[in-house]
Amino acid sequence: MEKELLHGIDSPTHLKGLSLAELKQLAQELRDLIIGTVAKTGGHLASNLGVVELTLALLYCYNPPFDKIIWDVGHQVYPYKLLTHRRQRFSTLRSFQGISGFPKRSESVYDMFGAGHSSTSISAGYGFAKARDLKQLNHHVLSIIGDGSITNGLAYEGLNNAGQDSQTDFTVILNANEMSISKNVGSISLYLNRVITSKYYNRIKNDIMKRIKSFPEGGESIYKLLRRIEENVKGIILPANLFEDMGFRYIGPIDGHNLQALITTLNNIKRLKQPKLVHIITKKGKGYAPAEQDPTTFHSAKPFVIETGTFIKKSGMSFSKAFGRTMVLLSQHYQNIVGVSAAMVDGTGFKAYKEQYPERFFDVGIAEGHALTFAAGLAAEGYKPIVAIYSTFMQRTFDQLIHDIALQNLPVVVCMDRAGLVGEDGPTHHGVFDIPFTMMVPNMVVMAPKDEEELKDLLYTAYFIKQPCSLRYPKGGTGKGLSNEFPRKIPLGEWEVLTEGRDVALLAVGSCVQTAEKAAENLQAAGVSTMVVNCRFLKPMDEALLQRLAEQNMPIITLEEGARMGGFGMHVLERCRQMGRQAGGTALALPDRFIEHGKRDILLAKYGLDADAVVKQTLALLGKPLSEHESKSSR
Repeated sequence: MEKELLHGIDSPTHLKGLSLAELKQLAQELRDLIIGTVAKTGGHLASNLGVVELTLALLYCYNPPFDKIIWDVGHQVYPYKLLTHRRQRFSTLRSFQGISGFPKRSESVYDMFGAGHSSTSISAGYGFAKARDLKQLNHHVLSIIGDGSITNGLAYEGLNNAGQDSQTDFTVILNANEMSISKNVGSISLYLNRVITSKYYNRIKNDIMKRIKSFPEGGESIYKLLRRIEENVKGIILPANLFEDMGFRYIGPIDGHNLQALITTLNNIKRLKQPKLVHIITKKGKGYAPAEQDPTTFHSAKPFVIETGTFIKKSGMSFSKAFGRTMVLLSQHYQNIVGVSAAMVDGTGFKAYKEQYPERFFDVGIAEGHALTFAAGLAAEGYKPIVAIYSTFMQRTFDQLIHDIALQNLPVVVCMDRAGLVGEDGPTHHGVFDIPFTMMVPNMVVMAPKDEEELKDLLYTAYFIKQPCSLRYPKGGTGKGLSNEFPRKIPLGEWEVLTEGRDVALLAVGSCVQTAEKAAENLQAAGVSTMVVNCRFLKPMDEALLQRLAEQNMPIITLEEGARMGGFGMHVLERCRQMGRQAGGTALALPDRFIEHGKRDILLAKYGLDADAVVKQTLALLGKPLSEHESKSSR
């Protein structure tokens, strides 16, 4: 029986004395531990299983934190964390106050650059490389990026800049696995696949390099001639090599699961003091059959049974599924509706729509900014584009939203999934900034449904609005589901009074509506008559209802699962001030800080957005004592 190796590996230095056979054994132990942990905690599985050998080779050949290893997106760093002093805390992965599922500079000196969004590693890595040169140091800098992430324009801005600097030692490792979250699309993906499959080119290239080695030293002119021959061979057998044309020395493709090949290549390229790109081929989910067969589902996995790959808790109707069903329904009646996704087909609920209306669906890849400007072009020609992107990734589209859509008042509908706190993925993925940055944009209509049925109604309503619209909704669902009724059109700006009251008004947005209703029940038991309002339109506001509240001089409390600074509550309070109302008011929202990872209910309680906290805040605003009965949780 083989002796377990992983329990004795706490640092990259412990890898240096291992044999190739031991490294292969360690790769299996890493996979076993990752599968076992993610099966309990949930997390990113397929991407991590795909980079086990690459991680081992990097840490075997290089010496972080002296050498700088920068991961793109960061959802594949579990093997890296396990081998860099975090193995003993790995069971706390993604849990409240546990280790993050992404690189995090404050967590470890080995995490050079934090990343939860794609395509940042090349630009950041080049910055690290130039900083090293300015300091006259001699360490290595490596940026890892996937073939999904490299479809984003930011990656090419970095390549274009770094490739012009022929004297800078900088390595980009392109990990091609044909997947981002959904299947990769676009010409870049097709180009990389042509490189991967061209065995003839790689065989001829290797023959040429062997011939180079056989020439006497000092034959600079002969070397240059052979380099030109190599380029000509590439031009005959392949399209022009994009990366070499951009100034990078191209090496590959290499089997990313062949440890010997990876180690040999990484050791050899250390002597090349220039920008270079190493192209490796890996398989997402490697070593776990269910993840290999369905890497999309196992990209971000819920807890599952290891033996079968079945998820322990099946999800019911979610806002994402409600969105997808509504898209299919509306497209049956309105031929000018088109759907746009940025490599999030399954996650946003677009899968059924794509299958039913393939000619009216466009997946643009990891290119959120392009998605919005592309949609603006469609809208300018009379189509009704409905773009679905996670709230956190919408942050990358701010200029396109303003300059290309809102400034021209084009009727694009932007649906922001995963709005609010998303839990264990943490600050890189919480969708807490979309309310401030959409409300501040002229011409924008900003909406948030209280449940799945209202999402259907608001999406239907948005079809008839001849200006830009945003629609935000959280991860998961309310449990209410969808009816079979055709959606109804809601008057623009009209709020919904769910319960009448005389003492205080709770003005709630989206996911906070159910919280407000629970808080109102507890307040009723405490003798407080509470009005609950579903503020489904954040912009424009229901001026008539606000005026009514001003005339009644009723205290108001706003609730939103988003940033307080510039949020809905601050806008409401300012509007009330303009109306000259005298009654008190407060805005309950998330503080001016980045919110850590942890289960959503824990975070809501910590930051005063659960029902119990709302009860306490309301009683404090009304100047009422908090009795033992009133302080009980509303759950």
